Amino acid sequence: MKMQSSPLSREGYIKRALDLYRNVPGTLGRIRREDRLLAADLYARGIALSTLESALVLAAARRCFRPENAQPLSPIRSLHYFLPVIDELLANPPATEYLAYLKSKLKSHTAKAVPSLQ
Repeated sequence: MKMQSSPLSREGYIKRALDLYRNVPGTLGRIRREDRLLAADLYARGIALSTLESALVLAAARRCFRPENAQPLSPIRSLHYFLPVIDELLANPPATEYLAYLKSKLKSHTAKAVPSLQ
């Protein structure tokens, strides 16, 4: 799942990667200098945004769908948290259907966790 050719500039990739990270359930939603540097490194390594997004989805799902009696987890404070999952996906990419399923589960989970302000 490496990039073949990048339609995004380096800056565009970094912005999109950080936007994806900021919106993951379980993160603090803040971007640190180290996160920006890692996003630049992921671009330099040729990691596709789709691979990064898949890693974010998979890790977030693993954290969200734990047993109800499990100890609460601390918030994710850095994009570095996802590096092992990126490596896992590069070695063994999951089916796109499975990732779509996890995305929909996360979407409904976060919608229930954050009620509408209406």
